[in-house]
Amino acid sequence: MRWPSTRRFAAQRLLAGKPFGRLSRGTLLDVGLAVCGTGLDVLVNAGSWTGPVPMWAGLGFALLAGLPMGLLRRWPGPVAVHLAALLVVCDQVGAFTVNTLQILLPISAGVLARSRGWGWTAPAAVLAVAATMVNLVDPGVALTINTWYYAVGLIAVPVLIGHYLRGQEGRRKEDPAPLLDLLLAGGGVALAVLTTWPYWHDGRLPVWAVALGVMLAGLALGVVRHLPGAVLLLESLILLAADQYAPRTGSSLQLLALVALGVFAIRATWPWVAAAYALTCSVAAVVIVDDPADITPFRVVALMTMVTAPVAIGRYAGARQAQARHAAELAAERARAGWLAERERIAREVHDIVAHHVGAMVLRAGAAQYAGASGPAAEALADIRETGHRVLEDLRGLLAVLRDPGEALGPDLLLPDMLADPGDVLRDAVARMSAAGLRVDLRLPDEAERAPLVVRAAAARIVQEGLTNVLKHAGPGARAEVGVQLRPDALVVEVRNGPGTSRPPETLPSHGQGIAGMRARARALGGHVTAGPAEDGGWRLTATLPIPGEDEAAAGTAACRATGRPA
Repeated sequence: MRWPSTRRFAAQRLLAGKPFGRLSRGTLLDVGLAVCGTGLDVLVNAGSWTGPVPMWAGLGFALLAGLPMGLLRRWPGPVAVHLAALLVVCDQVGAFTVNTLQILLPISAGVLARSRGWGWTAPAAVLAVAATMVNLVDPGVALTINTWYYAVGLIAVPVLIGHYLRGQEGRRKEDPAPLLDLLLAGGGVALAVLTTWPYWHDGRLPVWAVALGVMLAGLALGVVRHLPGAVLLLESLILLAADQYAPRTGSSLQLLALVALGVFAIRATWPWVAAAYALTCSVAAVVIVDDPADITPFRVVALMTMVTAPVAIGRYAGARQAQARHAAELAAERARAGWLAERERIAREVHDIVAHHVGAMVLRAGAAQYAGASGPAAEALADIRETGHRVLEDLRGLLAVLRDPGEALGPDLLLPDMLADPGDVLRDAVARMSAAGLRVDLRLPDEAERAPLVVRAAAARIVQEGLTNVLKHAGPGARAEVGVQLRPDALVVEVRNGPGTSRPPETLPSHGQGIAGMRARARALGGHVTAGPAEDGGWRLTATLPIPGEDEAAAGTAACRATGRPA
């Protein structure tokens, strides 16, 4: 009876990108680390199992060195201590696994510093340095400055890098500070120099040439986050040159190429990753294999497994980064939704409060008008009633804007304006301003009627607000000129008051939002508003409202018809 629900649960898990139980990307990464750690030792030391250590013991040491890497992400401290102890044991019995441990031990120290504090990191780092010293110094040989430099540097560099990355955790930076690139470059140089400098004299090139190539290979990691493909190609070329002219440095520099491959796998698509994987396998085979007779299926699989490790780590890191970006975008969308909801709530409250009082004012004006008022009082009451109705319409339009301030659709933004003829609105504004004492000259050509209704409505409201500003700031008795001009691609409106007017002692109150409101209307249609002093000393306001092409006009008409709005 439970089988159908179990299958449904499994399908839901797969569709959500969550495999069954705990078998996640993290588990697969742990398994891959364990396999690659073991494969690295087998690849490097399988040819030496016939020496002081028998084959079964060499395989056992390979498992002891590689399998704990699967626990490194969860328990880096115990893993680092285990590898340090195993390094001392292998050194005492003469097992060549020490070569692998000197690679894995610095890695474990860096991971420990990345995930734990100094309470764990410092003792483990000291133990790792001591184990490295035991491996480097033969019985009866005194310690030298070079030995100390090598042992301390080999552990200190990854510890410092890990500690820096730990400090960057939680800062939500897509691109951390450039110090990370400097650390990568410094770590690459330190690793390349520390692991190759004893062999700089063994090749066919001068020491300075080998040192220059080693330094270049290490410094290239400083730009690997920005140019991973170019760095991978450069590391591959350096490896091929090292194999020809400084053979004993190639194995150490191989690690730098693997790092570049891992970073490349984070960002590239699968076809490019496959090409980079094939390139790295080919170069690694050229560097590692000296005699074609040594090529066996087992070693081929081991080499491919070793190169697979950075690819798996890189793809895992890329998936985690994508998840983090998605989570950040989702959080931003939720924050925006909450912000818009709060804006709408405030807008509704403002609408309810103002509409209540304006509505009461309109009702009282209507009641007084019907009660028998006559003469100038009746005209004033009618004007108050009409103005109140327009205020309520504008409030409804403002509420629509506040619901989504990012929406820039002309029909939605200008719907209250489109309920009346724009020409009538413009002439009514001129008449009102004239009645208030402002002398207005209106130039409204007949061809302006050919402009779309949305554009004409916005122009009328801008003229209305512009004349109101002239009355507020210049006062009654001032002179204003209003011009409307139709161009092939835009409707241009100009409101201008000439020189010779001065600010009266008392003017109408100003809320300081007139210019901003006009610019918002113009931006809703893709236009713009400019305001400033004119050449003759007056003030000029110019609004340019683009006229949409035939395709845009057809789309706007269809939208208006779909919503039942006037077109």
